[in-house]
Amino acid sequence: MTLLMILVFAALLVLAVPVGYALVISAGLAAITLGGMPSVIAVVKIFQPTQSFPLLAIPFFMLSGSLMMGGTLGKRLIHFATTLVGRFHGGLGQVTVVGSTIFGGVSGSAVAEASALGSMLIPWQKREGYPAAFAASATASSSVIAGLIPPSIPLIIFATISNQSIAALFLAGILPGLLLCSGFMLICYLSGRLRGFKRLTAKVTLRDILRATLNAAPALAMPAFIVVLLRAGIATPTEVSVLAVSYGLMVSALLYRDLTVRRLYDALIHTAVTTGVVMLVIAASNLVGYVLTVEAIPTAVADWALHTLESPVMIILMMNLIMLMIGMFLDLPAAILLLGPTFVAIGNAIGLDLIQLGIMMAVNLSIGLFTPPVGTTLFISAAISGEPVGKITRELWPFYLMAITVLGLISFVPAFTLY
Repeated sequence: MTLLMILVFAALLVLAVPVGYALVISAGLAAITLGGMPSVIAVVKIFQPTQSFPLLAIPFFMLSGSLMMGGTLGKRLIHFATTLVGRFHGGLGQVTVVGSTIFGGVSGSAVAEASALGSMLIPWQKREGYPAAFAASATASSSVIAGLIPPSIPLIIFATISNQSIAALFLAGILPGLLLCSGFMLICYLSGRLRGFKRLTAKVTLRDILRATLNAAPALAMPAFIVVLLRAGIATPTEVSVLAVSYGLMVSALLYRDLTVRRLYDALIHTAVTTGVVMLVIAASNLVGYVLTVEAIPTAVADWALHTLESPVMIILMMNLIMLMIGMFLDLPAAILLLGPTFVAIGNAIGLDLIQLGIMMAVNLSIGLFTPPVGTTLFISAAISGEPVGKITRELWPFYLMAITVLGLISFVPAFTLY
């Protein structure tokens, strides 16, 4: 069954069939034709994960991000980042990185972040004389920080398949997210200094910084608001996501007074479409997981890794290499759902903490979002900048190097995730 499923899935991807449909067709065909599974059971397996209470957090966090980022607050966040780092070498690139980190604490989605930030910052950098390919590379790479900073959608998905605490994963993702932020800012600084990018000359005083911080405070408070509520046991992740939507509505309607019927409609439509895509992949992946479980594939792979590679260091290295390759061809949610059960089994076998594994997967597979041939944030940034993907990829090599360095620290130094 598994071999047929893999072959059909690969063939459908080559034919450009969307990942969710490819998963449903390949897994359903393998289960019904070779496995003898009644079609009604296949339908039940697809429907089953859509009834998960924790997964309700995904659309609500997406909606809160859309509400808060679509109006005045988004512009004030960019002003805050510009006030902090815009005057340094490579300042506009650093603004992109800082803005991505803060946006990640509101939206939790790298794709939403690349679209929202890229449409504002890439044209601005081009007007200031930055190479369009560099502006696109900074946006494509830094957008993936949203996969680590709470409320991270990939970490919510990993929690559902590994039975780990969403709160613990959120807390563990903060330091790696800040490491990526710092590393990408360093790359922008060095690039700006070595290549002579234009610097903003406006003088910034302490009063300006305090005013910008106060204006952006509602968004800056969001990640802390989420983590405190979860760690203190005040609310479940789903309840926190609903509170986040209420918070976004109040901030937009009462504080900034820029919430219109049109903005609310657009936010609801965007949330519905994005949630539909994610949930189709989750539903289809449950059937794939069932097929793999019936044939005991996760256990077999774990046993093979233990007896062949023996060393936990080599096993972790193998897992990372597999994720890097898979992440180049599959979107992040689908890759987590497909690889998660097998890697959880391997992690348990070698004594790898599953919280650390979840952060490893989030960082590793996020690299695939700005890597050809299917990198989502890469293609979004290319479309906005008007630059060819190949030219942007050449600008990305220092960002790849930094991301791999952070991945190595997370993989082999547990303190970076289990602090």
